[in-house]
Amino acid sequence: MKKNQHKESENSGTRPFVLVKAFTVSSLVVMLSATIVIAALNAHWVRKILLEKSREYNRLLVENLNHQIFLRFVWPVVFKQGEIKLRNQGQYQLLDTVVKSTLHSFHVEMVNIYATDNVIAYSLDKTRVGQKNAGGVHYEKAMKNEVSSKLVQQGNWIELTFWFPKETKIVTFAPLTQEVQLTRDKDKMVIGVVEIIRDVSDEYQQVFKLQGLIVVSCAIIMGLLFLVLRFVVKHGENIIKQRAEERLKLEEKLRRAEHLSAIGEMTAGVSHEIRNPLGIIKSSAQLMQKKMAKLDPSSNIPGIIVEESTRLERIITDFLDFAKPKIADLRPCRLEDILEKNITFLSSSSEHQVDRIIRKYQDNLPDILGDPAMLYQAFLNIFLNAFQAMDHKDGCITIATWQEPGFVYTSFTDTGPGIDEDLLKKIWTPFFTTKEMGTGLGLGIIKNIIQAHQGQIRITNAEPCGACVEIRLPSAP
Repeated sequence: MKKNQHKESENSGTRPFVLVKAFTVSSLVVMLSATIVIAALNAHWVRKILLEKSREYNRLLVENLNHQIFLRFVWPVVFKQGEIKLRNQGQYQLLDTVVKSTLHSFHVEMVNIYATDNVIAYSLDKTRVGQKNAGGVHYEKAMKNEVSSKLVQQGNWIELTFWFPKETKIVTFAPLTQEVQLTRDKDKMVIGVVEIIRDVSDEYQQVFKLQGLIVVSCAIIMGLLFLVLRFVVKHGENIIKQRAEERLKLEEKLRRAEHLSAIGEMTAGVSHEIRNPLGIIKSSAQLMQKKMAKLDPSSNIPGIIVEESTRLERIITDFLDFAKPKIADLRPCRLEDILEKNITFLSSSSEHQVDRIIRKYQDNLPDILGDPAMLYQAFLNIFLNAFQAMDHKDGCITIATWQEPGFVYTSFTDTGPGIDEDLLKKIWTPFFTTKEMGTGLGLGIIKNIIQAHQGQIRITNAEPCGACVEIRLPSAP
């Protein structure tokens, strides 16, 4: 039952944080995914901008090359030789010089010049000269006086899938026009097509590095944020769990206090009702004992009645002591004086050998705030329990005292058999006892007295044998 209540209390306390944890994890996953998507879109936009810039750059190169070819090659050749024939070694060499001198500092990988019949008439790669129908669709667009570009990427399928190819080139087809108008047509006459291939792998690699840096940075930031939130949530869970356990303990103490209060009220009522008739029975038995001593000296029935009445009266006194609220008259007093008073009382009885008591008092022990009469009763019960636990005559009881800031401690350690671990959990339960003639209220009375002094009591098993009762009391200011 208690385990179920504990689980329910713990679950009810940590349920909000479980929801917070789930929300935190899902939010971080969504944010990280969104960040990666945004980074990919940014990289895509950057690539698009880079492509537009490269196209514009190639278009400007083509215009400059078109101007230089017409100014330094077409016009002089037509003026001197009347026609252009690139089979002529001199003309080809002049065109090659013009192209290379114009593009030598612009990192152009390849230049192809197509004639109007889609045959490569000039190329930086001389092996391609004379190839037919090599221009394709882009050649057709250039012949219609349109500039077009395409992106050529090379790499394995992983590189191409994740947009980081090994090589990236931009190919631009542009018309080679006649700059001087020889007719009334508003459009410039297309006399060929120029193809420029430029390697932009370095620029794209920078974009890919930027994309990777964005993704990695976002992942690290999200990871750190996740760890921080995880720590906060875990810390909150621990706090809620501790509070749930404390609340459960307080509820258990409250139920126990209510139970003990009910038992106390019932015990007090019953004890008061029994005490008066018991007193009459005892006094009557004593009177009968005196008369029977004259009539029948051998009869011991009245004596048994008196003895049992006395024992029952002692039990009722224990009930009343347990049920009666303990209000201590606190004042400064010396702990050693109370202990020595107990030892003096025990020395008057032949049943207790006080020479079996070992004293280990700390010097200069401060005074305590206590009620000497109540502490005397509590210590006396502890002494009696310790003597009863030691059946052998060579056993001993060790009394030790020491201090810590604000508190004074005393311990009673016997050399008896100790207490079973299972019984240690039950010794504070009212009416629980292992003695045949016990009431099970002795330890409860001791505990009530110590708690009335704002102190604490703890019972453990000593090493190598025996039991130890440790008491902590507040020291006097």
